[in-house]
Amino acid sequence: MYEEYFGFSQLPFSLTPNTQFYLNARVHQEALNLLNVTLPNAEGFIKLVGEVGTGKTMLCRKLLASLDEAEEFVSAYIPNPYLSPEELRFVIADELAVDYESAIGQHQLTKALTEKLVSLAAENKKVVLVVDEAQAMPHETLEALRLMTNIETETTKLLQVVLFGQPELDEMLAQDNLRQLRQRITFSYRIEALDQQESASYLQHRLRTAGFNGTQLFDNAALKLLYRASCGVPRLINILAHKSLMSAYGKGDRLVGYTHVKAAVNDTEGVSIPSWLSNLFNVSACLFVSCSVQALIQVPGALA
Repeated sequence: MYEEYFGFSQLPFSLTPNTQFYLNARVHQEALNLLNVTLPNAEGFIKLVGEVGTGKTMLCRKLLASLDEAEEFVSAYIPNPYLSPEELRFVIADELAVDYESAIGQHQLTKALTEKLVSLAAENKKVVLVVDEAQAMPHETLEALRLMTNIETETTKLLQVVLFGQPELDEMLAQDNLRQLRQRITFSYRIEALDQQESASYLQHRLRTAGFNGTQLFDNAALKLLYRASCGVPRLINILAHKSLMSAYGKGDRLVGYTHVKAAVNDTEGVSIPSWLSNLFNVSACLFVSCSVQALIQVPGALA
């Protein structure tokens, strides 16, 4: 597409969560710091909530990569938790390489899982289950998960759970029938959108990581509009920046400006230009035209 034109080695704004593009923005680093401090202490349930597109899955991938590098942890990952309690047990068993072929019924499967957790604990391994999109997990499955965390020794829990979810997860946990699980959550963190400076750093980081070696690819007006239209949500920044680059490439421009980002915004559902910013741009354009006309009037013969 436009990779060669702008000097990229790869697309800079792909929507696939690639940890190569991870940026230590304040909110994401604070979330990882919380996990790095709490997980070694076997804290039970940890909850991280953020709006759609704020980088939860990227944090999941980053966390799993760090757990895989650490000898003391064994990780299990559930990207799609819309499961029945029975399916949940099977998925966890698969993730932990539990031999359950001879298990007859859920009781024996639970017994096999328990034996595996005890065996890993004997090896000084801490098991961490990471659940993405946790707001999609049915209530009865959440309750089954809570009961699984009852497996413990006198000093430590044998299964820790990290829940990543949208704000709907908080609404679910506020319900009375899930109050026992709610009380098990020892630490929580809310992943907010990026501020204007972080948004600009995020965009520049992805451009550099993708191989851009120039001085500036998005001008200041483009950066401002990109932030205002995306509200600092990384996924929206990716979508709008990608479309802005396509617009600039299609017009043969080397610098992405306001008009390119505006075209991207107009082409994206659910995104709009704040009215005050649009009006400000229109006023600025009118002032520029007015000043240009006045300058021409002052030059003898300029309008002849």
